[in-house]
Amino acid sequence: MKNYFSQKQNTITAGSLLVALGIIYGDIGTSPLYVFKAIIGNRSIDETLVYGGISCIFWTLAIQTTLKYIWLTLKADNDGEGGIFSLYALVRRYGKWLVIPTIIGATTLLADGIITPPISVASAVEGLTMVEGLQELPTVTIVIIILSFLFFFQRFGTQKVGFAFGPIMVVWFLMLFVLGLNQLLKHPQILMALNPVYAYELLVHYPHGFWLLGAVFLATTGAEALYSDLGHCGKKNIRITWAFVKICLLINYMGQASWVLTQGNDFLQDRNPFYQIMPSWFLISGVVIATAATIIASQALISGSYTLISEAMNLNFWPRVAVRQPSETKGQVYIPSVNLILWLGCIMMILYFRTSSHMEAAYGFSITLAMMMTTILLSFFLLYKLKWNKWFVIILLLVFSTVELSFFVANIAKIKERWMFLFFELFIFLVMYVWFFARKINNRFTRFVDLGKYALSIKQLAQDEGIQKYASHLVYLTKADSRNEVEEKIIKSIFAPKLKRAEVYWLIHINRTEQPYGLSYSINELVDQCLFKIEINTGFRVMPKTELFFKKILQEMTHSGELYFKTNTTTNNRYPIEPDIRFVFIEKFLSVENEFTLKDSLLLNGFFFLKNLGQSDAKAFGIDKGNIETEFSPLVYHPVSSEILIRIQS
Repeated sequence: MKNYFSQKQNTITAGSLLVALGIIYGDIGTSPLYVFKAIIGNRSIDETLVYGGISCIFWTLAIQTTLKYIWLTLKADNDGEGGIFSLYALVRRYGKWLVIPTIIGATTLLADGIITPPISVASAVEGLTMVEGLQELPTVTIVIIILSFLFFFQRFGTQKVGFAFGPIMVVWFLMLFVLGLNQLLKHPQILMALNPVYAYELLVHYPHGFWLLGAVFLATTGAEALYSDLGHCGKKNIRITWAFVKICLLINYMGQASWVLTQGNDFLQDRNPFYQIMPSWFLISGVVIATAATIIASQALISGSYTLISEAMNLNFWPRVAVRQPSETKGQVYIPSVNLILWLGCIMMILYFRTSSHMEAAYGFSITLAMMMTTILLSFFLLYKLKWNKWFVIILLLVFSTVELSFFVANIAKIKERWMFLFFELFIFLVMYVWFFARKINNRFTRFVDLGKYALSIKQLAQDEGIQKYASHLVYLTKADSRNEVEEKIIKSIFAPKLKRAEVYWLIHINRTEQPYGLSYSINELVDQCLFKIEINTGFRVMPKTELFFKKILQEMTHSGELYFKTNTTTNNRYPIEPDIRFVFIEKFLSVENEFTLKDSLLLNGFFFLKNLGQSDAKAFGIDKGNIETEFSPLVYHPVSSEILIRIQS
């Protein structure tokens, strides 16, 4: 449903535009720190290289960022939210195999959260080495300190400093514009580089020019994060602010190119054009502003990683782990385990690569894959949700696929610089793959029974005062989405081995909707004043607080007169102040009575290993320890072949 939050997103005010500038453009907005330097590298400076580089940057921003993301992908608005999981939630019904591009896209986006903070912060801090007397500054140590502080303060939430992000980024983009314009006026001929012929000349006729696409791609790496942050600002605010951001970026790139052309046929010799176009008197101030901008860019990616894992858990792509709510801000979460993984990854990156120049070579590969996966999901959205013409969608798919495949091939050359990083990506992919598909197997072997067959027995048990009462309210969480079905193991739990008598039995089904937010419920009375089934509908970004929800529902039913039951004899109240509630969780374990193929063994053993590492179901569903009874049920997937047992005389 479109709630107040969604409506607020679509409001365009000076404040909302400022927020968009502060949150959305951190990654793509700090790319001038390293993109043009990466394109030139250690190559001899000539017009084909410089003009072609600017032309490639311009058309990459036009096709990838503006056309694909700003115009097209932002249409995939899932109740005001964006990101690969939001897109998957919209199209998953149209193809079961779409889960694979979703897992790949999510994996590479999370991996991007490990390389973007160190390369951005390092690029900014390295500008200090241009100041007289600071040439030997230990930049690696400074970057580690900045990143460590950044990750440490995540537990307190970012709402207290978030208000400053917008003004800082406005200062940053204005600085980009002024510095670039100052150089552009000295060499206005660089505007000719907007002609795509120069891009063609570079890629086709310049020696090894095609492989420069790996560096060019760095100019648009923040586009995927831009879509992921849709929920913070709304598409209208993003589209309006992008016009300002794009102009500032292009002017700065062309300013850097203008300066490079003044260097004759020389080499950059490790000089960064971004800092070279700064007046010497402004250098320290420029580095400070750049560092602030890169910290904001890093913060956006870190926060995005928390949201990504939170969605992954709710859509059953990730084991349940502890989630904190550091503030009252809607959607803001803090995940300690993810924070630790990202911090360790960032520190390892800066220690391994040492400088931003070395990281440039490894950057871009992951996000190229993420963009390709988004293109696949987006084509399904345009075709089935927006009902666009099939041939028009195919043409768009071919255009974006050709561009992204070219970037991907050019980025393949970077694998040798990032071989150790591939292990991290493989780890994330396997966790998501194992968890998702092993849960599918687990659910497939869950047996459901007809509640109607047991209704009379449950009612008789509830009324049998000869059996000691187990609880006033006995609650089970069920996966059965049908009104009249329940897991067989729940029936066995109630009736064996020890009868569980309760005044009221409750079955709660948590239904994850395709919308990111929203919270509603419905109640079915299956046995008069004895057995109820509650269906709680939650958005995939909402963390379930089942016990809190249930107590509220119980209170509302009591006040409305829907629920009436016998209370203890020590009070004349119709309803006790503290209801006696007991939740029963039935945990599955892998039975020894199984024979597995190698694939099934790896999948299921991996699943239960991850399950043991993660949170218990009780914690994940927000239930207090004191109200829980945990039972265990074996999962028999492939029973062992029956053995012939022969008795011999002793």
